[in-house]
Amino acid sequence: MDINRITNYARLIATIGINVQKGQEVDITSEVEQIDFVRILVKEVYKAGAGKVNLIWTDSAITRLDIEYADVERLSHLQSFEKARYEFNMEKHPARIYIDSEDPDALKGIDQEKYGKIISSKGREIRSYRDKYDDYCQWCIAGVPGKKWAKKVFPDLKEEDAIEALWKAILQVSRAYDGDPVENWNKHNDNLVKHANKMNSLNLAKLHYYASNGTDFTVELLDDVLWEAGGEFTKETKIPFQPNIPTEECFTTPDRTKTNGVVYSTKPLSYRGEIIDGFSIRFENGKAVEVHAEKNEELLKNMINLDENACYLGECALVPYHSPINETGILFYSTLYDENASCHLALGMGFDMLLKDESKYDTNEKKVEHGINKSIVHTDFMIGTDDLCIDGIDRDGKVHKIFVNGNWSEELDS
Repeated sequence: MDINRITNYARLIATIGINVQKGQEVDITSEVEQIDFVRILVKEVYKAGAGKVNLIWTDSAITRLDIEYADVERLSHLQSFEKARYEFNMEKHPARIYIDSEDPDALKGIDQEKYGKIISSKGREIRSYRDKYDDYCQWCIAGVPGKKWAKKVFPDLKEEDAIEALWKAILQVSRAYDGDPVENWNKHNDNLVKHANKMNSLNLAKLHYYASNGTDFTVELLDDVLWEAGGEFTKETKIPFQPNIPTEECFTTPDRTKTNGVVYSTKPLSYRGEIIDGFSIRFENGKAVEVHAEKNEELLKNMINLDENACYLGECALVPYHSPINETGILFYSTLYDENASCHLALGMGFDMLLKDESKYDTNEKKVEHGINKSIVHTDFMIGTDDLCIDGIDRDGKVHKIFVNGNWSEELDS
């Protein structure tokens, strides 16, 4: 791939993604395979004004070895150096960049019960820290092709050609292949915000989803929770940033106890090294009470029972069926990309920052009681089809066409 395109992509992540501030600390988490790109990214982050860049290296093959050989007790708790890093984040609020490049099959065949116990236990410890700094600093997830990831997406191509093809797809859907990526992204963000503003203006009480595949369910909305799209802002300093590159979604957090009906998945879900496919979930009073899957049904059941709230919704996201990502015809085996191909839902953690007045709910217990879901997980799955319709019912009972045949209605897209 042309080095200028890659450098411009790195600049996009540094300036639009995390929007690094003068003198700010920056953490970059990446697989060791991406050292060449990370060197380019570090330079762009420093050029954008960073005070110090800190690197956190990972390797999915070693993660697998940890799960296979280390005991549950050791893996289930933060070590002292890990706690120190989280405490540093609470104090310094570094901007954080996560490079998505893992092998989708790296954890295939592992002991899922053991891994679930590790995630459940360690996740609670991590959440106790992250609740205290997540909304106070910028962060961004962006993809870089890994060898095994590229071969998974393009199995019929030679490794070098597969990497090139995945690079091109990533840059195209990230609006970084042609023209100025920063200028492209600003225009795109303006369009996303337009949809969010229109959704907020409708004062919706509920959404009714229906499609010919059997999806038919209703989600009730909280009257003091906003819709958001595109960039976000840090809580106190109000610094704008883009958490996901790419993104096509307009999303909100629903009332966790008031989802009813059945929804069918429309794309395979890559989860812990396995594929869950052909699945449906039936909700009663917000809770996923029945699931079926053509592939990996037991893993799906495990997923919704990872903690007491993993079975409730934390997100409803609207994405046109004819999104740039869906138009590629590629299954990326990465939630960052696949969730932006069409409408999706997420089980687990909801979004506090969407509350109009979060200060009214100063504990997690109050937020849960109000209707915001709290969980150690947030798992997106795709439900968009070419005939998905979504009706919005406002608080006066008026029905608004939100999506018609998989895309924004004329009312919302004008």
